[in-house]
Amino acid sequence: MLRGKKELKLFLLTVVFAWVTLTFQSCLDDDGYSLGKYWIEVATIESLENNAHFFRLDDGKSLWPTAGYYTGHNLGDGQRIWLNYTILSDSMDGFSHYVRVNGLDPVLTKGIAADKGEENDVIYGTDPVNIENIWIGDGYLNVLFVFNYGGQETHFVNLLKDKKEEDLYSVEFRHNAYNDPARTGVRGIVCFDLRDLPDTEGETVKLKIRVNTFDGEKIYELDYNSDKNFPGKKILTEDTVYFERVN
Repeated sequence: MLRGKKELKLFLLTVVFAWVTLTFQSCLDDDGYSLGKYWIEVATIESLENNAHFFRLDDGKSLWPTAGYYTGHNLGDGQRIWLNYTILSDSMDGFSHYVRVNGLDPVLTKGIAADKGEENDVIYGTDPVNIENIWIGDGYLNVLFVFNYGGQETHFVNLLKDKKEEDLYSVEFRHNAYNDPARTGVRGIVCFDLRDLPDTEGETVKLKIRVNTFDGEKIYELDYNSDKNFPGKKILTEDTVYFERVN
């Protein structure tokens, strides 16, 4: 929830971190590993015994941090992050790579929100956003969106089950701006854990996401299979900016 100063700081730090790290050239080829090369991706933190953690990418690869990461980051199991890393080795000890962590920052990570019935519009809002990218990765629905921000109120974004559809795999993205003045367009990212959806029992179904956009209501459809991890669509390019004036 983005109602408090702490949550707003977390949200803005996330998009600012992505903007800062992307001002550097990222080298994405696998032709040998060098300490001068790095990758930037959305990843999930997974906890092990003795307070140890590793990172799981949306394509299923697992990364073991041998340098640059410490438990003082205080990020829990299942937390989504922007991860800037350098590959140090190929597969070792059951992990896809050993890596050096150059930087990381939390991404807003949430489950599917509770249905409040007739109060949904008041609580979760109906304010528009534009979707720049939406994909499923590692069991999460990941949404890169643009919204209007005035700096006077913190915003609230959520995923609800879509009551307009009888389909079990229909959800809706909600945004409550709390009457914040529409001064500046900014980009944000949020990841929603999909484990509350019914098991697809091995089948691939269409996940439908209803969104109130600046151009009206739209429905996005993605392939979803709860028994599989879907490779995340690469959204980082050399000219991508995640916190900028849109209008």
